[in-house]
Amino acid sequence: MSARYLTTTLPYVNADPHIGHAVEFVQADALARSWRAAGDEVFFSTGTDEHGQKIYEAAEKAGQDVHTYVEHYANEFRKLGTALGLSNNAFIRTTEPRHYAAATEMWRRCDAAGDIYKKSYTGMYCVGCESFKTEKEIVDGHCIVHTNLQLQEVTEENYFFRFSKYTDQLLEYLSRPGTTIPKWRREEAIAFVKEGLEDFSISRETKRLTWGIPVPNDDSQVMYVWFDALTNYISTLGWPEDTEGNFKKFWEEGTTLQVAGKDQVRFQSLMWQAMLLSADIKNTDTVFYHGFVTSGGQKMSKSLGNVINPLELVKKYGTEATRYILLRHIHPTEDSDVTWERLDEWYTANLTNGLGNLVARVMKLAEDNLPIDNYSWIDSIKEVSEALEQFNFQSAMDYIWARIQKLDQTITETEPFKIIKSDSERGKKLIDEHRIELLKIARRLEPFMPDTSKKIGDAIKTNKKPENLFPRL
Repeated sequence: MSARYLTTTLPYVNADPHIGHAVEFVQADALARSWRAAGDEVFFSTGTDEHGQKIYEAAEKAGQDVHTYVEHYANEFRKLGTALGLSNNAFIRTTEPRHYAAATEMWRRCDAAGDIYKKSYTGMYCVGCESFKTEKEIVDGHCIVHTNLQLQEVTEENYFFRFSKYTDQLLEYLSRPGTTIPKWRREEAIAFVKEGLEDFSISRETKRLTWGIPVPNDDSQVMYVWFDALTNYISTLGWPEDTEGNFKKFWEEGTTLQVAGKDQVRFQSLMWQAMLLSADIKNTDTVFYHGFVTSGGQKMSKSLGNVINPLELVKKYGTEATRYILLRHIHPTEDSDVTWERLDEWYTANLTNGLGNLVARVMKLAEDNLPIDNYSWIDSIKEVSEALEQFNFQSAMDYIWARIQKLDQTITETEPFKIIKSDSERGKKLIDEHRIELLKIARRLEPFMPDTSKKIGDAIKTNKKPENLFPRL
């Protein structure tokens, strides 16, 4: 048994959860469940990022106290985790005292390493990104990410982190193939380093922003939200005190994985890794980057009216069907396009008429013709596990659905419902084989659709046809 650490990024709590959050959460959950099934000890963390100018301004716009504002959205993300059936055993908020302590210690360590200095700076600031933009990140006077926001020219005295100092060490880290997946994201990170790293600001003046973690020994500054938030990956483990030993077990001695969106490469694979190097802490073993979800060929936005709220998905299709959709029909690393029409098609074809109908067929035959048989053997799910180790959620699900379709076809071809009338023993043997194959399918579904897996297993154990698993829309 090995110790494995797994974390999502922390959603920024300035808006409702979106489908991209759900994709990341469910991908991570499938990995965690697969590892636990293999006997590994897993620490799976999610949480919320709650500081920064965007949040402070959003709270003001909403006419709310900022503490009340972030509490509401933290609860929304907890609600999403429950709705998606996540098995995370930690939820870290960056406004918690334990996180304040960790972020403060991270600052002290980087400062002690000579990597923090103060200087006056003038630059173009994007509130959407919560960061100053370099020339290559500005097009027609706008940030390349938030094209609808006006950049602000800001002059202030900030603390800076010596990012440029870690050029060679970051290139060495990125030279290892498994550190950043998929490989083209690793190549992207390497190219960014080779273009030249610029030291980045890690604080803001309190006269402009008070909503943040205070800089040690300087009450005129608060920590830049990214410097603060990135530390969550170890504050969730109890670092620096580590009274329960989770940091030692899961980070220092275990295998670590961070799951993030494709726009996070600079932050997760470069800035965070440089901070870890500065603080003399082991680098993340692997960062996996997923793609974005679009709708109707366009980026989702409220103005276009094409936003798909994950809680609405769960309300319409249920938790298990939502997990199925996000894991099988969203590409693991490329962008994927989703519309309500496609969602309905996937649900009806593959769940209602596919898996749901198959379970009903097999278990009706078994209930009418076979005694209870409590199968005691444990089947290997090697094919699924190997696909998940490559972060190929679609491939794993396609493999399972190929078995579902094959079993359905076999029943149609062998017609055990006819054979049982003329040759009882042969008919029973066929039905038992189908029931065993259904159990194997259920076992392979467990990391992806745990409740469905259990319902099928329970139906086989009691030899009873279950209630309709996936009702018609």
